[in-house]
Amino acid sequence: MIDKLLKGNEEFRRTTFSEKKAEYSVLAQGQKPSVLWIGCSDSRLQHGHITGTMAGTLFMHRNIGNMAPANDWSLATVLEYGIRHLKVRHIVICGHSDCGAIKGLDADLQKDVYIPNWLNHAAEAKKRVDAKVPKPSTPGEAAVRSRMIEQENVRLQLEHLRAYPIVRDAMEKKEIEIHGLYYDLETGILSKVD
Repeated sequence: MIDKLLKGNEEFRRTTFSEKKAEYSVLAQGQKPSVLWIGCSDSRLQHGHITGTMAGTLFMHRNIGNMAPANDWSLATVLEYGIRHLKVRHIVICGHSDCGAIKGLDADLQKDVYIPNWLNHAAEAKKRVDAKVPKPSTPGEAAVRSRMIEQENVRLQLEHLRAYPIVRDAMEKKEIEIHGLYYDLETGILSKVD
């Protein structure tokens, strides 16, 4: 597999990199992204591709379930660096369809050590949706419920994000805006989550 990745890099350098050499030369001098993107680690999501953006546009933070828990030092560091040093103007939390983290909220994960603790950061989203809809009795109803939880998780993570003092202060000063987005793997549609 590593050989395949290296071969892919050769192809990238021969085509895209050489075609956009000037843009990549600018990027080699430093970054000035306008968006801090908090997305899921899911391998099916290549955020620059789904947004049609060039490298250097999105400052990325990825984790299982696109979480923004208040006690995450990695995220706190990304937020601080993105807001204070890179001067990003937008922060996005992007959820997606067929999310394994959301499926994990209903799964038996007794053999796992870390995953259940991490998924606690999304448990409130499941609780909110389950308070609104009856227990699904068909695969179609289960799919609708899952999508609802995936989108509610985006809203929940935006709440968590607003609890960070650096985010709250930057929002009050109108230095940043935060947004919730949702990507549908089947249709390729990226939409706002209100």
